[in-house]
Amino acid sequence: MPISTPDTISTPSTSPTITTDALIIGFGKGGKTLAAKLSAAGRKVVVAEASANMYGGTCINIGCLPSKSLILSAEQARRDGANSTPETREAAFEAAIKEKRRVTSMLRDKNYHKLADQDNITVITGRAHFTGPHSVEIATAEGPVAVTASKIFINTGATPRIPDIPGIRTTPGVYTSTGLMDLDDMPQRLVIIGSGFIGLEFASMFADFGTAVTVLQHNAEFLPREDADVAAAIRAQLEAQGVKFLFNADTKAIAPAADGGVRLSVAVKGMTRGASQACDSTPAGTGNAHTDITGATGTTDTATTTSPTGNPTDHATMSHVQTKPSDDGEPRFAEPAEARFCLTTDAVLVATGRTPNVEGLHLEAAGVDLTERGAVKVDELLRTTAADIWALGDVNGGPQHTYISLDDYRVVWSQLNGSARPYTVKDRKHVPSSTFLATPYSRVGLNEREAKAAGLDYVVKRLPVAAVPKAQVMRRPDGLMKAIVERNTGRILGAMLLSVESHEVINIVKLAMDLDAPASTLRDMVFTHPTIAEALNDLFA
Repeated sequence: MPISTPDTISTPSTSPTITTDALIIGFGKGGKTLAAKLSAAGRKVVVAEASANMYGGTCINIGCLPSKSLILSAEQARRDGANSTPETREAAFEAAIKEKRRVTSMLRDKNYHKLADQDNITVITGRAHFTGPHSVEIATAEGPVAVTASKIFINTGATPRIPDIPGIRTTPGVYTSTGLMDLDDMPQRLVIIGSGFIGLEFASMFADFGTAVTVLQHNAEFLPREDADVAAAIRAQLEAQGVKFLFNADTKAIAPAADGGVRLSVAVKGMTRGASQACDSTPAGTGNAHTDITGATGTTDTATTTSPTGNPTDHATMSHVQTKPSDDGEPRFAEPAEARFCLTTDAVLVATGRTPNVEGLHLEAAGVDLTERGAVKVDELLRTTAADIWALGDVNGGPQHTYISLDDYRVVWSQLNGSARPYTVKDRKHVPSSTFLATPYSRVGLNEREAKAAGLDYVVKRLPVAAVPKAQVMRRPDGLMKAIVERNTGRILGAMLLSVESHEVINIVKLAMDLDAPASTLRDMVFTHPTIAEALNDLFA
């Protein structure tokens, strides 16, 4: 369904200035919810959105919903065996992209009209920047529109962080998550730079479609913030899907490959085998200056690596590897050794995090300060350093989740609706998260690593998912459930669920924690059967 709205606002030349009660910069979850609420209260609202392709915000257009649509399509392709041949893989991928575009287009259109059709709301498509404490100029295709507002709300979200690697911004075939989710043709080979949860979701998804996926991790520890047993289980799941990992790997340069793909020059610390020539000293296209990550062996001077744990990365047969030489010209194998080699691939995903989207806002004109990490500086009420200007969602440096942006709306609205005691960020409890791998991983609260660091006296509860009847019925017995409970009080400190439907079950645990219910509450709760939720009876026993 195409967007049934113009790309820009029509601004009569006789009325270049708008005065309004509230200006919301950005059409994200928190901002659009606040706009509707203010309008219902009879206040005039202007919503400025830089792109007509982003009505509704990141989640529905380039984030959680399109990625989950593709993930479900990939899972279906794996179950049906559609990922087994090049022809069926391409057909499954084409159908998945078509469905993703349908869903996002439909949701974008509904989100636009939900606001634009209200008498009190004006949606302007264009880039906004501050010209003063309460004045903003919006650059539209038909010229600038000046807006003066009593209250202003910054809701511009976050944008992918691009590391400073030569060639990363100019080489065709290098994508952020936004571009990779909108390809017409499925890459047969994919290298992912970064092994955070966004990168792992894409690794799992493309592996299910049948792509050969290699993940480059800059250090030796996989998911360092997670408990070791949980991280190991997640890694084992991904490797079972065919995902390969290369640790201690830093990408030094990216360039076009002769076959139309992408060539990466990669340095791996700790490697002690090598040949006489660095990969990036050989021109692309010579036929022997690359590594085929699908498993093909280079034609000359090859050396095979293993990961830090000793598991073979059979995709990483290398050509023209070079270690740092010693003073006498011989290879030096003492730490820190560093080997250089090439990977060639069809596409590269840069998944190195997201950064608050403040570029071009000219926040200094309004007196709005940034934090050291580049986020809009806010207090517990989400007020910026300028009077009557707030910041909601990813741009304020909080957890980057759509549901946090929605909760930010509650913080702001509680100040505007006359509440005797406003709701604050400090009132927010136990933020859960879910990562949609082939077996979803969800957690809330403290893990064992964090509980130990905090000096808490706790017990660990564990349950293999294979012991859950519904998981067996669903033919999804992989994974584990783990919970941390305070020893003397029975207070639930946290839970980690690597399990089918964990993204639903984790909300039950969060609710129990919010209500200060002891672990015995979930142990003794009557659940329907058969469900994954009833596993909480056994987990907390």
